[in-house]
Amino acid sequence: MGGFAEHLNAPVGRGQLPDGAATGAAGGAACGDLVRVSVAVENERVADAGFDASGCGATLAAGSAAVSLVGGRTLLDALRVGPDDIAAELGGLSPGKRHAAELAADALARALGAAARADARLDPANDGERSCCSAQAVRGARALAHRMGIPHLTLDLREEFRAGVVQPFLDDHAAGLTPNPCVRCNGHVRLDAMLELAERLGAGAGLATGHYARVRGGLLHTAADPAKDQSYMLAATAPATLARLRFPLGELTKPEVRALAAEAELPVASKADSQDLCFLAGTDRASFLARHGGQRGRAGEIVRHDGRVLGRHRGHQHYTVGQRRGLGVAATEPLYVLATDAASNRVTVGTRADLRAERVVVRAATLYREGAAVDRVKLRYRSPALPARVAGAPAAGAHRRLELELAEPVDGAAPGQTACLMAGDAIVGHATIARS
Repeated sequence: MGGFAEHLNAPVGRGQLPDGAATGAAGGAACGDLVRVSVAVENERVADAGFDASGCGATLAAGSAAVSLVGGRTLLDALRVGPDDIAAELGGLSPGKRHAAELAADALARALGAAARADARLDPANDGERSCCSAQAVRGARALAHRMGIPHLTLDLREEFRAGVVQPFLDDHAAGLTPNPCVRCNGHVRLDAMLELAERLGAGAGLATGHYARVRGGLLHTAADPAKDQSYMLAATAPATLARLRFPLGELTKPEVRALAAEAELPVASKADSQDLCFLAGTDRASFLARHGGQRGRAGEIVRHDGRVLGRHRGHQHYTVGQRRGLGVAATEPLYVLATDAASNRVTVGTRADLRAERVVVRAATLYREGAAVDRVKLRYRSPALPARVAGAPAAGAHRRLELELAEPVDGAAPGQTACLMAGDAIVGHATIARS
């Protein structure tokens, strides 16, 4: 293992911090080993690189190997370097030392991602198995990309995600609303950030995503597989953004996609679908609200719409309009949440007949076509679209408030949820359900 000894005894770039460098780190207290890699990118190449490491000798050698492999390479070539390349540079690593190569690859990828976002022209508590964007999921995606010879880049959007997705999620729950964080993320954070980077990387023609949706005539359409359709979560995507997106899975069913992956011997062929919000995987909503929003739950009254007190609840933010289970009150007929009031900390309940509504008020609406084109609305991600029309047939554009008339009653429209306005299977607008 001459390569290992060389990098251990004469590490390349140790303690070196290039001017204007971006830095990525991996490891730390949990494992005792830490690698920090810094890279400076100029004119689409890694102009300089350095590292520092603490822990075992393998970690030091792996950091040196990572720096030596990327120096002078184009950014895209550097993004192809993974743990296998680092291990090979060291002459091979035993299973017990493989961890060092993985840490160095993680630190390098983070540094390159930060450098690419800043200069290129071209949450740890999550359950790695259940979250679509955990550190474990990122490593899996990078390994798959490298296996196919594709550069892999990870963008650090934590600040934007906190401001544009998590904070509104916390604020809406505190106000007694039921938010749609995925709609915010797709419409205002990650897709636009990726398109901006693609433009600077010289790939501005389009961005392919794994969403199940289709685009026709400049409008978003539902996917061929209704069981996996994600057009609802993309409803707030601006037309200019949508025009640059490509949806290769839009015409396929999930079983067909899995079959194609299995045929290509891709390890994701049998991977379980992510089921929850990415930032909730591995925790529950109540714990997240308490930890990040200080919303620990304040007991209050559960009342009928006439004011009669039926029981107590554990905090209004844990209930949503239409909810039936978990109310903890006895009644001769099933009861549903009709409304939550943050100011009084009350949860109002009633029968299914009380819950039903034939008109829904929405706010902050955007119509991409005239209101007369709307013939149905989808009020929840997992609910079917309902026949509907927009009262007054408003013009295309932004509207502070609109009223939807439903052809059949809906069992609860939760304030804060997205109302996806449709013409057939096309998304022609979106809005947020307002309090009735």
